Amino acid sequence: MILTAQHTLAAAAESAAATASPVAGSARHAVYAAASTDAPAGGIAGWAADLMDSLGAVGAGAAIALENLFPPLPSEVILPLAGFAASHGKFSLLSALLWTTAGSVVGALALYWVGALLGRDRTVAVAARLPLVKTSDIEKTETWFSRHGTKAVFFGRMIPIFRSMISIPAGIERMPLPVFLGLTTLGSLLWNSVFVLLGYGLGSRWHEVTDVVGLYSKAVLGVVALVVLAFVVIRLRKAGRASKAGRTRKEGRTHKAGRGSHRARD
Repeated sequence: MILTAQHTLAAAAESAAATASPVAGSARHAVYAAASTDAPAGGIAGWAADLMDSLGAVGAGAAIALENLFPPLPSEVILPLAGFAASHGKFSLLSALLWTTAGSVVGALALYWVGALLGRDRTVAVAARLPLVKTSDIEKTETWFSRHGTKAVFFGRMIPIFRSMISIPAGIERMPLPVFLGLTTLGSLLWNSVFVLLGYGLGSRWHEVTDVVGLYSKAVLGVVALVVLAFVVIRLRKAGRASKAGRTRKEGRTHKAGRGSHRARD
């Protein structure tokens, strides 16, 4: 009777374990499924997420390096997404910060050497072929960069578009490489940390960072567009006044020449 009771208890325990196992497994599956629905699918965010799934934090760094080389890739999407991935344990938060900053430096360094290889003479030659651009504009830019280049490289890492493009004049002007690398690393680490930490803290709501910063990026692009438009309008007006003054002088010389010939005939 005792053996029968023991056998009955053992069978009941096995039955309970078998019943609990599918329930626990389905619960775990539900949690993982819910987490996966937070991840983006498609577009730039989906591409960056796939890269991080495949390469981990190295993938986040590679995406940021490409963002420096191709500014239409938005860091304000990639960085919070890296924080979100870290919050789900795909890699550590420290790895996300280190690799995204390394990616920023690598991308900036590539553009620095583009500027260095281009050089001043080629830059002036290219500028001379552009409409409404004068050699004096290049000289003014050089003067400005020699005075404010260090601040431009550091703070430029926090401004869309300029974050990438500021590396080219630094290369053209041959800013000392240790200075360039130090400023780029510090500026990039500050910018990247803000967005990675926000993505880490917000978790599944990481895209809220992108929505807010998107307004900032649009505002910056709007200001740039207005500056370019103002530059073009001013140059066209100056060109128009110069052309009008030239015609006036020519007409004046023609009128004087006509009066001189008239007097000679008299």
